[in-house]
Amino acid sequence: MNSWSPPRLLDLANQSLLRHEALVIASLELLPTELFPPLFMAAIAGTHSETLKAMVQAWPFTRLPLGALMKAQQPHQDILKAALDGLDVLLAQKIRPRRWKLKVLDLRKNTYTNFWSLWSGTWSRASMCSLEEPEVTQPRTKRQKVDNSRTGEKQPLTPLEVLIDLCLMEDSPGEFLTFLINRVKQRKSLLHLCSRKVTIDAIPLQNIEKILKMVQLDCVEEVVIRSWKLSTLARFAAHLGQMVNLSRLSLSNIYMTSHISWVLEEKQVAQLTSQFLCLHQLQEIYLDSVVFLKGRLDQVLRCLKTPLETLSITNCLLLESDLIHLSLCPGISYLRDLSLSGVNLTGLSPEFLQVLLDRASATLQHLDFDGCGISDSQLTAILPALGRCSQLITFSFCRNSVSMAVLESLLRHIIPLIKFRFGLFPTPLECSVGIQGTLHLGTLRGCLAKLRLIQQELGQPNRVLFSAFACPHCGTRILHDLEPILCPCYTPA
Repeated sequence: MNSWSPPRLLDLANQSLLRHEALVIASLELLPTELFPPLFMAAIAGTHSETLKAMVQAWPFTRLPLGALMKAQQPHQDILKAALDGLDVLLAQKIRPRRWKLKVLDLRKNTYTNFWSLWSGTWSRASMCSLEEPEVTQPRTKRQKVDNSRTGEKQPLTPLEVLIDLCLMEDSPGEFLTFLINRVKQRKSLLHLCSRKVTIDAIPLQNIEKILKMVQLDCVEEVVIRSWKLSTLARFAAHLGQMVNLSRLSLSNIYMTSHISWVLEEKQVAQLTSQFLCLHQLQEIYLDSVVFLKGRLDQVLRCLKTPLETLSITNCLLLESDLIHLSLCPGISYLRDLSLSGVNLTGLSPEFLQVLLDRASATLQHLDFDGCGISDSQLTAILPALGRCSQLITFSFCRNSVSMAVLESLLRHIIPLIKFRFGLFPTPLECSVGIQGTLHLGTLRGCLAKLRLIQQELGQPNRVLFSAFACPHCGTRILHDLEPILCPCYTPA
């Protein structure tokens, strides 16, 4: 038997209004605020462009999350064009209509989706009020204050923020971005193009500089750059220095040409790091496969103006001097997340790790030493410092070669920590045989059973998994729980 739900009265009312477009446009000044979002959604679904234009001009909320309504099956540019055409009328008048509150045209697709979902059924006055004033939860931006004390009086228009996530991954901008930039250029004093997050992936800088000049760089809070030469990154540094509200910086696969001179390399690194002095909000740094770090980590760290909450240095080649500077850096005393995954620490003194962990012990929550080549003696030396990390929640220590005895000691230091929730650790050295480290199934089963007994003894039986090195045949890494879980390539030793 098929279930059928009759259309809601609200949906029927919207359909009736949209059949008389002139009538609905004329009545917008009198339309109850709670009817705007469902009518707006119906206008988009029915491609009623003239209604969309008029509704933008009368929008009674401070934010219009238009991006969340731009579905793949609909022509994005047509929807955006209707919205911007409506704004053009207002911008040409240079006055604020009595009812219009719009400050942000949000074109991001994955934000503020709850705004529209509220109108698919019932809503509460409390929810509606929270949506009327979204600035409380917005990131830092420069805003001009508007005196609203004289209600009903027309006010001059302040610049409208057009908010996007800027993702530059092709040599030329797509049709949608090109259209948007051209519109912003026409109304540059009254339309400000803002992006909280900028992602650049292997695109020549000259291909995107015109776009960057149209973006309010002081609105940017996160930058992700992948697959650039150091020389390109150095030229970009001037733009980076204008991102004064940047809180998160991610650089990956930054490489150098083989013929670059040491003097030029130093100059390019200095061009980049000197701009860090302008970034007073920077709290998270992610550096993955960044070649220029070797011997220069101190140059990066000493330019930081604020304490770091997250520092991730992965798959980078560092010298012991770099790690000493890291342990002494003033900005790491408040670290919450630290990752040195893939940084080779084999044979290096564990002293810097002891100092580093001690200095961050009161705040450190997530720690990743995966694949650092840490040995028994190094781990034994830092165990007391690990045991003092009272806020530690997760710890990843896979792909390190340690014995069963030292692994037991590690569990006894980590598991009792009051906030500890989850750990990933290597299988003991005793479980592997041969050059390729083939697992010995019987030994592995015995070691896992003993390690589980330790967890039960400490009262936390379900907080740890163990991982062997990747399978030499297929590269798979298997996580072991109570019993060994074998790769299909496994052959008994």
